[in-house]
Amino acid sequence: MAIATESRGSEDRPSAHATEEKRWVLSDFEVGKPLGRGKFGHVYLAREKRSNQIVALKVLFKSQLKQSQVEHQLRREVEIQSHLRHPNILRLYGYFYDQTRVYLILEYAAKGELYKELTRCKHFSERRSATYIASLARALIYLHGKHVIHRDIKPENLLIGAQGELKIADFGWSVHTFNRRRTMCGTLDYLPPEMVEKTEHDYHVDIWSLGILCYEFLYGVPPFEAKEHSETYRRIVKVDLKFPLKPFVSPAAKDLISQMLVKNSAHRLPLHKVLEHPWIVQNADPSGVYRG
Repeated sequence: MAIATESRGSEDRPSAHATEEKRWVLSDFEVGKPLGRGKFGHVYLAREKRSNQIVALKVLFKSQLKQSQVEHQLRREVEIQSHLRHPNILRLYGYFYDQTRVYLILEYAAKGELYKELTRCKHFSERRSATYIASLARALIYLHGKHVIHRDIKPENLLIGAQGELKIADFGWSVHTFNRRRTMCGTLDYLPPEMVEKTEHDYHVDIWSLGILCYEFLYGVPPFEAKEHSETYRRIVKVDLKFPLKPFVSPAAKDLISQMLVKNSAHRLPLHKVLEHPWIVQNADPSGVYRG
């Protein structure tokens, strides 16, 4: 399976030899420790030998991609992510492949997975949550300006960079679109009502996901969690939003969440208004970096 007509990375190779038409090969890298594993392969710490740049090398097995029929999804993911340039979006420098594997050359996020950090802390402070939500709102404004809907914003798809900045890292469900769409995708707890009800959706799905994420940052669990999938679906469609007494969360934070988790997608708080919300203004670090 070939992602494109040739296997070299984009012109954005992390070496200075921009004019060369050399194709990437595995021997260009010194591969180090594993950073994580996914459904279709593994991610390794690696060093590009000529530039000495540290990267994350995502190794995907063609056989598994083919078996799961996600080659088209991977092509789309690579095509979208390779063109994005934003401090809160993980860079995809390039890709190459051999007989059995596809290799994605990614920016290395030194502080690892946000999901693990949230699990360790149980929940985040309001300052930390606001800083993260503001930086993600800026990243989503950038994406939507390029007609890209992410459709799968959740803690598992976010990484933390060396300075503590948040980075959107997985574009597996992303789509480049000018129209409304009907595909059911994303993660159960984060699905908006329009996807649950299988009606058309657009970029407003990302505002809903950001609201769910804000709730999960502050409470440690997503708002519509239930024992049975059917009950989660029912709670999403009803927008059965409840705020527990503990941990304590300020009324301003609850107000922001309530304005994002609105059933009628057109009535959700626009992202630029999220950035202007008093809770964000009072709590978020303007640098976009949480300093604990």
